[in-house]
Amino acid sequence: MKKLTYLLIAISVMIGINACNEVSQEKTMTKAIDKENMDAAVKPGENLFQYANGGWIKSNPIPDEYSQYGAFTVIYEDNQKQLKSLVKEVSEQKNTKKGSINQKIRDFYNSGMDTVKIEELGVNALSSQLDEIANLKSKEDVEKQVAIMQRRGSYPLFYFFAGTDQRNSSMEIGNFYQGGIGLPDMDYYINESDRSEGIRQAYLEHLKKMFILKGDDEEKANKAAETVMKIETDLAKVSRTRLELRNPVANYNKMTLDELKQHSPDFDWDIYFGALGVSDPGGMNVGQPDFIAAIGQILNKYSVDELKDYLTWNLLDNSANYLNQAFVDQNFDFFGKTLSGRKKLQPRWKRVLTNTSGRLGEAIGQLYVEKYFPAESKEKMLVLVENLRKSFAQRIDNLDWMSDTTKAKAQEKLAAITVKVGYPDKWRDYSKLEVTPDNYYLNVSNAREFEFNRNINKIGKPVDKTEWGMTPQTVNAYYSPTNNEIVFPAGILQPPFFNKDADDAVNYGSIGVVIGHEMTHGFDDQGRQYDKDGNLNDWWTEGDAKRFTDKIAKLETQYDNYKILDTLNVDGKLTIGENIADLGGLYISYNALLMSYDGNFPKDIDGFDYTQRFFLGYSSVWRQNIRDEEMIKRLKEDVHSPGEARVNVPPFNMDVFVKAFNINENDRLFIPEEDRAFIW
Repeated sequence: MKKLTYLLIAISVMIGINACNEVSQEKTMTKAIDKENMDAAVKPGENLFQYANGGWIKSNPIPDEYSQYGAFTVIYEDNQKQLKSLVKEVSEQKNTKKGSINQKIRDFYNSGMDTVKIEELGVNALSSQLDEIANLKSKEDVEKQVAIMQRRGSYPLFYFFAGTDQRNSSMEIGNFYQGGIGLPDMDYYINESDRSEGIRQAYLEHLKKMFILKGDDEEKANKAAETVMKIETDLAKVSRTRLELRNPVANYNKMTLDELKQHSPDFDWDIYFGALGVSDPGGMNVGQPDFIAAIGQILNKYSVDELKDYLTWNLLDNSANYLNQAFVDQNFDFFGKTLSGRKKLQPRWKRVLTNTSGRLGEAIGQLYVEKYFPAESKEKMLVLVENLRKSFAQRIDNLDWMSDTTKAKAQEKLAAITVKVGYPDKWRDYSKLEVTPDNYYLNVSNAREFEFNRNINKIGKPVDKTEWGMTPQTVNAYYSPTNNEIVFPAGILQPPFFNKDADDAVNYGSIGVVIGHEMTHGFDDQGRQYDKDGNLNDWWTEGDAKRFTDKIAKLETQYDNYKILDTLNVDGKLTIGENIADLGGLYISYNALLMSYDGNFPKDIDGFDYTQRFFLGYSSVWRQNIRDEEMIKRLKEDVHSPGEARVNVPPFNMDVFVKAFNINENDRLFIPEEDRAFIW
């Protein structure tokens, strides 16, 4: 799991009361809650999502290029236009110094837009790498090639990368993680439902067509496709489920190289690390030990020629979007249309811009913040975050289910949370990245290898706490458990997340809840297992941990019972971390809003009091239309609940919401008091 120019945002509106006179408040603040976006024919207790967003949903059908269209998409669209303006200006520069950031942005983007050259190269853009695979003679050659391909950004079999040691958060170590499959989740390979079987057949056909585009005849393509499907199914069968992957303790298994060799003796790890360029991997986290142990055994089941088919597919799959149009179209036909229900491919400029922004993210981010994010906005946001931190601290003190011992530890962790807003203080160095003006795929490959080297060279070194995991132009936010930090890129600080023309209630319901959401992640079912320094370390008393588990069970049940489409429900266990964060964010931000009023409550605006506007502001963030195919896909894969459920479940646990909207036991979404979840 976005951005922009309107960040002359007066966050003082969020933290200052009565900044305007009543007349100007009435005139401008009504813009934040537009009744045209609502559906007054629906009762909030029957469907808050529809009540708050029904007008908007009706007026905003999904464009053909999207699988869903909502508040995030609208901001993404605005952001794309601004990034296009920035990049296009750079792309038209003629006398740019070779090796400069502007030269790299210009040539990367222009090479992606040069369809004549891309079509001329076709699959030959991969010729040297395809030849490498074709010339493999032994299993040892295959193991070496796996490492070579990983260096270039493809990941056959598994992932290996540098990451924070979760038991020693000051150091970087190597990490193994399951992978190697082309479908989005292991369940697609083993689920016996009609839909999963249909997906498998469509995927097999996709595999075949991609091999034919490479130049294979139909017989050879069929055989290769079947081989790939068998190997990926074997990998899926030894993979952990998404739910199992949510357990940080179970997915931390540190081993030395000698221990790894004993654990997984059928794979030549000396050959692998030699080709990877890692002379001394040191202690490594083998996230899913059974999976890594099975890798060599799976390879032993297949001939070298069959393994070459698998590696070839991995290369094609990871390269398709950067090759000629036939590959792009075929890739979209399966992943875009079949899996997500999209009707049309995005325009080339959007796809190339997104790729450029991804590969040169902080370089473009630097241009972005210089033009669209004034420095004072960063300081104002930091003040707002501290208001939310004070509110959270107050709520922890008032918890009736937690012991004083655990409360003290929780307060220590909350106080230790680092806050990053807008953009990094130190920008990434791209000087070693080579970018050519006339080979798009080569530029992508170079950028992938550059990023791999940048990452892998961290192994055995101290963690750089100044680094960011998102670019400034990203419309999102995140919490890092190992850094114990919350990060808010410049891109999220715009409507509907933050609206300079809105009253405090709406802003606390939107950006305030986002802040509270990220803070709560430090105390959700995963985050609570990390201490204030970001180490996996149990700081809870046994009784408090039991009470926490009992409390979140109520929330799990609520989501398990929430039906999406006709026959599918939300997975309450898979989404529990995000659901805890949503509910916590609402409680913390609403409490912060009350603290900011200090007893001086504002008058109603456009017929809604401040509590109603708070929840309407929250609801507007999650408005969306979504295709059935995409919804089905997300219910299987996504740790976030659908937007509809994020609106229709958490508020109904809160007495202030129930009272403000006159919810009663006859309403469909009413939750009896004894079944409500009160956690943070």
